[in-house]
Amino acid sequence: MQKAKYIYDPLTLAYHKVERTWRHRLRDTSLFLLASFLLGIGFFFLLQSILDSPKEKALKRELSEVLLTYEQLNDRVDALSFVMEDMERRDDEVYRVVFESEPLEDELRLSSIGGASDRYAAIRGLSNGALLERTARKVDEITKRITVQSESLDELATLASNKEALMNALPAIRPVKMSRGVRFSSGFGYRLHPIFKVRKLHAGVDFTAKKGTPIYATADGIIISNDVYGGRGFGKHLTISHGFGYHTLFAHMDRVVKGKGQRVKRGDLIGYVGNTGRSTAPHLHYEVIRNGRRVNPINYFFNELSPAEYDALVRAAAASNQSFD
Repeated sequence: MQKAKYIYDPLTLAYHKVERTWRHRLRDTSLFLLASFLLGIGFFFLLQSILDSPKEKALKRELSEVLLTYEQLNDRVDALSFVMEDMERRDDEVYRVVFESEPLEDELRLSSIGGASDRYAAIRGLSNGALLERTARKVDEITKRITVQSESLDELATLASNKEALMNALPAIRPVKMSRGVRFSSGFGYRLHPIFKVRKLHAGVDFTAKKGTPIYATADGIIISNDVYGGRGFGKHLTISHGFGYHTLFAHMDRVVKGKGQRVKRGDLIGYVGNTGRSTAPHLHYEVIRNGRRVNPINYFFNELSPAEYDALVRAAAASNQSFD
């Protein structure tokens, strides 16, 4: 039961009962509802600022997964960049050294991509634009490097097609087969001359062997005149031109079985060990000439030697002993 309300009247010094009409009730109810509505809106916005809705939670979770995926992509791009650097290093330090080609310039490998100043303008306006731009730059850079490396490998493939002829022209085996009675006796460098007894440049290597030991061509080539690289002190000798600037000379031979103008293949018999010319014992004096300059022949004995055998040969060649011519 609703309680009655009274109001004090100071003129009559009495309390009078308040009679509430329907207008009073409508006013009070409207004020209550308006206050409740405003208070509800206030609470709603307060909660909105503090708590996330299910949709916002889903979007934030999705954004978090996207950012994680981008970080993982960044790591993968960094790994690809490391692999690319290794390929470029091998290209410059191994492949192009083998094919005697100049390495690519760094400016060519790392040249900027055309139009890069405007390429990322749309990205910068996005949220997480810095991350997106960084990833895009890395992808563009590695794409450019892959393109340059692909063109480099195409060039190396062309060089390789010509390299077969060069490999056949390299004096890559020893001129005598190492067997009983055959010994590497003197290396390239300054040695005591056996006749003049002074230190002179020994411009080849010596193999001591019995007279009549077979001598073989060390690379493909053609027999040429001995007037260019030969000498009277070499006795019977033979010079082969292999192309690509390579020549080989075989001296102090007992007999020559190939004549001027004849073509030979690596491993063909060309003569026999002797003791002709200025020689103090039966042996073969063997020289390698590259672009007109005599070089150390043992640097080319790589087709038939194991690493251990090659090390032993290098140690023997370094011995400061007396030559046989």
